[in-house]
Amino acid sequence: MWKYKVESVLPQSGKSLFIDGQWRAADSGKVFTVENPADGSTLYQASDGDKQEALAALDSADRAQESWGQSTPEERRNILQTAYEALMDNREIFAELMTREMGKSFKQALGEVDYGGGFLKWFSEEAMREYGRTFHLPDGRKGLVTHDPVGPCYLITPWNFPLAMGTRKIGPALAAGDTVVVKPAELTPLTTLALVEILRQSGVPKGVVNVITTSHSSHISDALFADQRLRKVSFTGSTPVGVKLMKQAADNVLRTSMELGGNAPFVVFDDADIDAAVDGVMLAKFRNYGEACTSANRILVQDGVADEFVAKVKDRIEALVVGDGMDEATDIGPLIDVKAVERIGGLVDEAVSQGAELIVGGHRDEHGERYFQPTLLDRVPRKARVYAEEIFGPVLAVSRFGSDEEGIQAANDTPYGLAAYAYTSSIKRSELMQRRSESGVLAINSGVLSDATVPFGGVKQSGVGREGGAEGIFEYMTTKYTLLVP
Repeated sequence: MWKYKVESVLPQSGKSLFIDGQWRAADSGKVFTVENPADGSTLYQASDGDKQEALAALDSADRAQESWGQSTPEERRNILQTAYEALMDNREIFAELMTREMGKSFKQALGEVDYGGGFLKWFSEEAMREYGRTFHLPDGRKGLVTHDPVGPCYLITPWNFPLAMGTRKIGPALAAGDTVVVKPAELTPLTTLALVEILRQSGVPKGVVNVITTSHSSHISDALFADQRLRKVSFTGSTPVGVKLMKQAADNVLRTSMELGGNAPFVVFDDADIDAAVDGVMLAKFRNYGEACTSANRILVQDGVADEFVAKVKDRIEALVVGDGMDEATDIGPLIDVKAVERIGGLVDEAVSQGAELIVGGHRDEHGERYFQPTLLDRVPRKARVYAEEIFGPVLAVSRFGSDEEGIQAANDTPYGLAAYAYTSSIKRSELMQRRSESGVLAINSGVLSDATVPFGGVKQSGVGREGGAEGIFEYMTTKYTLLVP
């Protein structure tokens, strides 16, 4: 039933707006080009939606809200489960879409299909559990706590995980009984379009899911935020944009979920299993080529094991293969655009000028203008921007520390607090990191920490709210207390 080719997953070029259950063009007829970062070739012409299409999408979501909010948990479960099965039936199609529009290797894209599909499966199950409760007040009267859909939601997804960031928002919203307007990233809308087509074929009623592709993101947000029918916004992206959206959301007191920037520390204590730590840092740094908010950004290694750690990481980096993501041998593909390559090159050059040692890489790769060599820097000064800023690229920056206290303070010395990693064989050090790490998610002796079944989100300037886990559905629901008097 679900076996089909890419052409039937994507809507016709120039008709990428999905409003009230129909694929359509922008009123203006304008389009923008989606490119393959591996070679700059044109993949698709996406409809360039603007304010009028955004409001039409909200009209559709608002009309559908009452009936969808009153649908049964079983109905919502069945649609999400069907969509999950369809996605799994078409893993290779979705992986190829992601590789071609975003650049990640095909094998990593297959991993994202499994990861992203997990949110559809998890929230199909969570739809059946709304976690209400009854209790008695001190005077014996009965109280009831229930959870209602929050209402129409605006979901803004980033370019770096074009499937998983969509399912991580759409899954809980639909499970909770909310309707949605989705705005995928301008650079990578195709995977979202294919996902929405899967949802349409899985039985999502018209108006429940709407999509606006656009090169005018601020126009869309301005129009939707000014409309009181919108009740929630969920955004994944940079902290400066998130701050702006939170200010806009305040005018109509919108519910907000913000998964913002990160600057993750990766702490290696001197009692760590060094081989395991090297395996972990290769996963935590080079997954998605470092273009991830959870990417290990500041590699903090205790003095006694730093030389061994750097030498082993050097060997691993030198073995990485750079190339087109569709080549099965590729480990590191292109970055999202030329600006990213130029920015990362500047960070590396500046760090070296400030005293960092360039061990491997450090330059644009010969494969093309969007490729950057996997890079290892040692003895990076903590004043360097490559240490203080989110790199978002395949650069591994090592800074050394002496005492445990210095390492923990260095790990927390950032305005961000999304992910953190630590390697140690000591229960005491593990508990110390768990207690003192200023992060929303922490992995001890693992380089991977994301999963659909766990709550994900940050502290400090890394955001508010949680996605995934049992907590994730509550971001899309309101809590109601009812007093029952006989």
